[in-house]
Amino acid sequence: MFKRTHNCGQIRDNDLSSIVQLNGWVNKVRLHGQIIFIDIRDRYGKTQIVFDANEHKNDFENVKKISMEDILSIRGKVRKREKSAINPNLLTGEFEVLVFEFIVLNESKPLPFMLNDRSNAEEDLRLKYRYLELRIDELQKNLIIRHKAYQATRNFLSKNNFVEIETPMLMKSTPEGARDYLVPSRVHKGKFYALPQSPQIYKQILMISGFDRYFQIVKCFRDEDLRADRQPEFTQIDIEMSFVEEEDVFSYMEALTKHIFKVVSGIELPETFQRLTYSEAMETYGTDKPDLRFDMKLIDVKKFTNISEFNAFRDVEMVKGLVVDGGAKYSRRIIDSYTEFVKKYKAKGLAWMKHQNGLFEGGISKFFNLEIQQKMAKKLKMVDGDILFMIGDDSKVVLTALGKLRDEIGKNEKLIEKSNYSPVWVTEFPMFEFDDEENRFFAMHHPFTAPRESDMKLLETDPSNALSRGYDLTMNGYEIAGGSIRIHSPEIQEKIFKLLGLNIDDAIEKFGFLVEALSYGAPPHGGIAFGFDRLVMLLAGTENIRDVIAFPKTTSAASLMDDSPSRVSDSQLKDLAISIKSGN
Repeated sequence: MFKRTHNCGQIRDNDLSSIVQLNGWVNKVRLHGQIIFIDIRDRYGKTQIVFDANEHKNDFENVKKISMEDILSIRGKVRKREKSAINPNLLTGEFEVLVFEFIVLNESKPLPFMLNDRSNAEEDLRLKYRYLELRIDELQKNLIIRHKAYQATRNFLSKNNFVEIETPMLMKSTPEGARDYLVPSRVHKGKFYALPQSPQIYKQILMISGFDRYFQIVKCFRDEDLRADRQPEFTQIDIEMSFVEEEDVFSYMEALTKHIFKVVSGIELPETFQRLTYSEAMETYGTDKPDLRFDMKLIDVKKFTNISEFNAFRDVEMVKGLVVDGGAKYSRRIIDSYTEFVKKYKAKGLAWMKHQNGLFEGGISKFFNLEIQQKMAKKLKMVDGDILFMIGDDSKVVLTALGKLRDEIGKNEKLIEKSNYSPVWVTEFPMFEFDDEENRFFAMHHPFTAPRESDMKLLETDPSNALSRGYDLTMNGYEIAGGSIRIHSPEIQEKIFKLLGLNIDDAIEKFGFLVEALSYGAPPHGGIAFGFDRLVMLLAGTENIRDVIAFPKTTSAASLMDDSPSRVSDSQLKDLAISIKSGN
């Protein structure tokens, strides 16, 4: 092998006539009789190299055997390309290297898919050969963006007196979250560690320990039903601060987010981030992670449907509408497709009316007299050419279905400018969700989230209406961070545990070390955790979270490349005192 003097993206004017040595993968081969052009590639770029039969009289037949993804080591002279052969899309596009000597360091087998176009192979095949897919420019750029985001995060937080501290990967299994990944102990037979769903308890203990500003870029694990934008193992930027209130957290985290986007991708985020309460976000956009890059809002129309002759909405809890500018152009086929779309979110149907010639037409318009139509059009600011979609049902169904429809129409109508970034804080989440099946409360965020001080009395009288000091940072329809001001009072923490169905003995069994630690002088504290994978996904401009993770799992939590999870030997199970009762 020739020791490289340059990488494959480095050749410039000052290298003309120099002797250089390059190493890399064969990206493309073009045979022109007695001349062979090859693009050689590494992660820095590509350079065209030239084999002339006159220079390789004894081994030109071997040159002809060079194929895609072979690894070459070459020595040659830099020269200018012919004007007609200049490639303006490459930084090295004006130059080529006339090869004097070469070594084929490794030959590649025929490829399972071509590396010039990811779309020419199914994702499962690409994940099986992930090491090949990672050679593609797009994914290499994504992982470099990820690297830069790591560095930008560490630099900002370190300069602001945050201390990076690692917390254990093997911890106690605790309830009130997704299912844990369990790790059996060989030494303590019959007992299990859990992989952390987050370092939540440890970072609170670090506040009690006196480390007033902590952070960690940490792996987390959740054994939950997966979606396209979720992974069983994921990365968080985990942050906690002592002696803070919400405004302190917002200020630092806005500065961190702006720093990351500016340094990594040159993106200028707004000076201050918008804010919505949870209630405002749900009522206006049908989601607690609204995409504010377009302005379509959900509108309450129940007062109009109540006085109409459309009886189907008369007794429902909520009726909301969505006005689509220019939507009167929609054919019945398109309207029917949107009707089927909202049914996926438990809506029974989708009512509609088009505004044309100063009146409502089509759909359920015949149930609304002229006076109601005029009042509706004025209130909803509708003009000819618009369409009104409506759903009536219980509030959860209405908000969820219309919120999803809003996003779908925004994409289909190209209302979203992809180069825009619209961050928004969502605050004042409910403390609890009530599960009818289990007949008990669950924590909306987690059981260590503090209630609003003004809602303390509601914990005794009406906990379902108590609001928390929880907050999420969302951007472009994605939640990128979530956190809260924490409970630092042992008495309040005990009260929350009771509301969640845990008596003091249960609480000590599940969270004993935190419960005890709170009694030794816990400072007021709060924090947040950024979903690092999702953050990088936004920075990279992709909608597939697997595109920004080097070795991701499928939606069934499988790794196709190394075939995990896999069976283990009987001897391993015997060491752990485990037997497999059944399995496929």
